[in-house]
Amino acid sequence: MTEAVFKQELLNELKAIRKDLTFIKKHMVDADTLLTSEERARLDKSIKEHKAGKSIKLEDFEKTIGR
Repeated sequence: MTEAVFKQELLNELKAIRKDLTFIKKHMVDADTLLTSEERARLDKSIKEHKAGKSIKLEDFEKTIGR
């Protein structure tokens, strides 16, 4: 294999890797958006409490603690 052929094959491989990385970046899930089962249960509970009127606005809470 000549040096020119080797360089061209290496360049082609690097281009393919770059293409794959671009695809991965576009389709990768952000780990910070995934919830554990415990987090999901806590979220569901808080949504039910909010709908039942058991929550207060942050501004009202801050007033009660003197902020």
